[in-house]
Amino acid sequence: MNNEPLASRMRPQNLDEIISQQHLVGPKGIIRRMVDSKRLTSMIFYGPPGIGKTSIAKAIAGSTQFKFRQLNAVTNTKKDMQMVVEEAKMSGQVILLLDEIHRLDKAKQDFLLPHLENGKIVLIGATTSNPYHAINPAIRSRAQIFELYALDENDIRIALERALSEKDRGLADYNVNIDDDALQYFSTQSQGDVRAALNALELAVLSTNPDENGEVHITLQDAEDCLQKGSFMSDKDGDMHYDVMSAFQKSIRGSDTDAALHYLARLIEAGDLPTIARRLLVISYEDIGLASPGAGQRTLAAIEAAERLGFPEARIPLSQAVIELCLSPKSNSGITAIDAALSDIRKGNAGQVPDHIKDGHYTGAKKLGRAIGYQYPHNSENGFIPQQYLPDKLKNRQYYHPKSTSKAEQQFKQIYDNISKQQKSL
Repeated sequence: MNNEPLASRMRPQNLDEIISQQHLVGPKGIIRRMVDSKRLTSMIFYGPPGIGKTSIAKAIAGSTQFKFRQLNAVTNTKKDMQMVVEEAKMSGQVILLLDEIHRLDKAKQDFLLPHLENGKIVLIGATTSNPYHAINPAIRSRAQIFELYALDENDIRIALERALSEKDRGLADYNVNIDDDALQYFSTQSQGDVRAALNALELAVLSTNPDENGEVHITLQDAEDCLQKGSFMSDKDGDMHYDVMSAFQKSIRGSDTDAALHYLARLIEAGDLPTIARRLLVISYEDIGLASPGAGQRTLAAIEAAERLGFPEARIPLSQAVIELCLSPKSNSGITAIDAALSDIRKGNAGQVPDHIKDGHYTGAKKLGRAIGYQYPHNSENGFIPQQYLPDKLKNRQYYHPKSTSKAEQQFKQIYDNISKQQKSL
């Protein structure tokens, strides 16, 4: 009896068996071209789990007939790597798949580097983390970096049907009859993770007794039992999570309500209320801002309600906040204004505070030969007296550039322009 999991047995044995990733292994893909020319270079594969990083590495080895070894950057030792190097010296070249390469420590890295340089070891690193952030530059500079994408439901379905029809490696001997809605469930709810889909299919087949005709019948209920709620990808510390947060904010900024609700649902499914709360509050001030000055307060009220309610009810005030923010007029004038002011400060453009607004109301400042002092705006009929507040070197600097996207900020603009005109006449 073969105890090797179905997902492992069904790994592609050459590039032609790989499902998806055609940008790399298709007729014009760079990996295909390297294999065809037998000129391999070290490379790093990154992307979500279960999308074929190990499979492509093994398919490369199967297509080139090079020796293939697989190690883990954390659990395998330097001694294990030395054995691979000795094998490479005898056979000429070894393809080494190194899982979790982003966790490779310095001692192991220093040992591998010269063998990567001389070409004895063709390193294929696999990671779910962004290599541009997570992998040491010394390794990164010696490898080509390739991003792999999650498989879509059609790709998953092809893999499942292949497993059902394969006799030697697959499940053909079990005489499986699977309902179409069950196959569809496996294809969609695995969220692009072909390993999860194959493992769930195998569990369904092995845990179902054949009927009197020797047929194993898999229903939708069987599929749901074996792939609980799907394998939703929500790594709170991984790059995918930050991609979703970025898409969430950009969808609201772009006023796409349906897209924003989609990404909100993904964050809710991940149970990440603190991230949702912080991001919504930022959006209300960064992207809606002065176009709807009350949006920040209403968003905060929705967040506080969500935090008191907890999931699943928290989804209600959160969705209302998202819809309002999407459909609100947008203005980033507040953030661009303070960032422009901070930029001046960080470049050393500060200057002296004018004497007449220093603490103590100094009256020694001179203008046109006359002594002038601080003039109290509340003594004016309209609550404004034109006088200089900025340092001399920044006297005419403008940080705030009002938008015209809402009536609220149009009113701010009218007042601002009127005051600025009087200030500049000084």
